[in-house]
Amino acid sequence: MIERKLENTIQQQLFKGKAMVILGARQTGKTTLLHQITQKMSNVLWLNADEPDTVALFENSTSTRFKAIFAGKKTVVIDEAQRISEIGLKLKLITDQLPDIQLIVTGSSAFELANKINEPLTGRKWEHRLFPLSFSEMVNYHGFMEENRLLKHRLIYGYYPEVVTGAGNEKNILKQLTDSYLYKDILMWEQIKKPEKLVKLMQALALQIGSEVTYNNLGNLLEMDNQTVEKYIQLLEQTFVIFRLPAFSRNHRKELKRGRKIYFYDCGIRNALIANFSLPELRTDIGALWENFIISERMKFLHYNQIWANSYFWRTQDQQEIDYIEERDGVLHAFEIKWNPKKKATLSKSFSEIYPNNQFEVVHLENYEAFLLE
Repeated sequence: MIERKLENTIQQQLFKGKAMVILGARQTGKTTLLHQITQKMSNVLWLNADEPDTVALFENSTSTRFKAIFAGKKTVVIDEAQRISEIGLKLKLITDQLPDIQLIVTGSSAFELANKINEPLTGRKWEHRLFPLSFSEMVNYHGFMEENRLLKHRLIYGYYPEVVTGAGNEKNILKQLTDSYLYKDILMWEQIKKPEKLVKLMQALALQIGSEVTYNNLGNLLEMDNQTVEKYIQLLEQTFVIFRLPAFSRNHRKELKRGRKIYFYDCGIRNALIANFSLPELRTDIGALWENFIISERMKFLHYNQIWANSYFWRTQDQQEIDYIEERDGVLHAFEIKWNPKKKATLSKSFSEIYPNNQFEVVHLENYEAFLLE
């Protein structure tokens, strides 16, 4: 078993009187993680809300019925809980009326599950995100030397668990993921009428990683209105396929204030969408792909280590830019991300003058581990 970073955190928070909510894209290992955590527990009830009879259990539920359903159980796991209507109120009822039961809930779509539980479960839940496997998890599994040797492979095929463990079958696994599981929650949403538009949007985003994107340009390219483009991007973000990086600005004259970059949580998914599995040495997009890898792995690192930081990029009207900025404890940490360690990078003079309280580093192929493992 590849130990997940969340396992120890979750173990420490169990049986403290709060529900446990684990969000993440499909096929990232939520169910496997919970089987690992609960395998030594007794009296565990597993419920899969993808199954109609499980959903039916929660219809017209009362505390009396829940006590009967969960009789003798110490832990109740509800997988894909977003399928259950008014799930937040029902989880609140269970948590309040059956305080001795540890409730663990998973969901693959934040726009359905998190929005329905946030208000009813205020102060009554721990919430975590599970991403595809991370660089640090694989380093813990078989050491830095081995994972560093596999770096170029990860850039092409990514970190989905089935991809990592399915050596030799990576392309077929990624095709299955991008053809079905990736879109399942989004396409079930009743307002998505044209799935082919969604796929084309994802392909357009995949071709623009590392570049600033505008809804207007995407709309013109795909013959969609700006509101639809924004809605689809929000859904892709809320189902953990992509994430947005906003522009950093303190309203200085030449700074871009409303820009955004969009990255994929997994490089393999990104490459599958554009059907490009070429080796890094043969790619014209290796700089952008490396940037996506580094920033997405940093997002995982920050979340798993519970480091509170605001993340941005920075650019001015005269094209001065910084790839990635973290704002932590009042200090700006600026990073340039370079595939080629021999390519020099310096901090923008304009940025230094505007924000003198900063720290600057270059992340490249020969020192990246410090940025992802510190």
